[in-house]
Amino acid sequence: MRPAIKVGLSTASVYPLRTEAAFEVAARLGYDGVELMVWAEAVSQDIDAVARLAEEYGMPVLSVHAPCLLISQRVWGANPIPKLERSVRAAEQLGAQTVVVHPPFRWQRRYAEGFTEQVAELEAASDVLVAVENMFPFRADRFFGAGQTSIDRMRKRGGRPGPGISAFAPSFDPLDGNHAHYTLDLSHTATAGTDALDMARRMGDGLVHLHLCDGSGASTDEHLVPGRGTQPAVEVCELLADGDFAGHVILEVTTSGARSAKEREALLVDSLQFARTHLMR
Repeated sequence: MRPAIKVGLSTASVYPLRTEAAFEVAARLGYDGVELMVWAEAVSQDIDAVARLAEEYGMPVLSVHAPCLLISQRVWGANPIPKLERSVRAAEQLGAQTVVVHPPFRWQRRYAEGFTEQVAELEAASDVLVAVENMFPFRADRFFGAGQTSIDRMRKRGGRPGPGISAFAPSFDPLDGNHAHYTLDLSHTATAGTDALDMARRMGDGLVHLHLCDGSGASTDEHLVPGRGTQPAVEVCELLADGDFAGHVILEVTTSGARSAKEREALLVDSLQFARTHLMR
């Protein structure tokens, strides 16, 4: 019998609360673990401190998100090459299965030129999977309104985002990099106008990690509660549940607009219930 798919909570999902809050909330609501987002907050960068939180709350770290956001460009130094290796070492120390990493930015030329080889070498020397995540272009319609205006513009174009510029090399589609393992993010597919179910199928056995969330086609990255956007979140979950998927599903949803702790918790409860329902084996 295939084991149940573990469902974790990204520490980014409680922002602007701190890393410890994510462990506490995940434990109280019944998540199986957490994904550590390494970014500006000091505790997220201190792997010994994170290990203590995992033990205190009984919440294993299922995955580590490398510090590759624009806002975390200086976390663990400015050079992205040793930062990726450090992320793998952190995952090893924490017992995490996966490191999530974005494709390199185009201006990170040395990193971009050796990225595929570095990922392969890190995986060859470790049990940790380095799963490259799908991203999205910077859309021109963002200048005309990032919310409903951009959603309406995409809808009129049949789900295509229109003109855009990719900041990533070789592109925002990680399959262009020919990697062994991938992370699929359903908010990113919404912003990119990518067919998420088709991308999941193209990733095949290389799909080892899912950022379960949603999006409506806005030009900004929304990370809605799954089921509240336009993405085929149900179908993607069922595809994984029906197959041999042995990775983890992480709820990476935005709750920063919640007006109270109760409202934030309700969003995270709904997200977990969605995952449990549609990942049932």
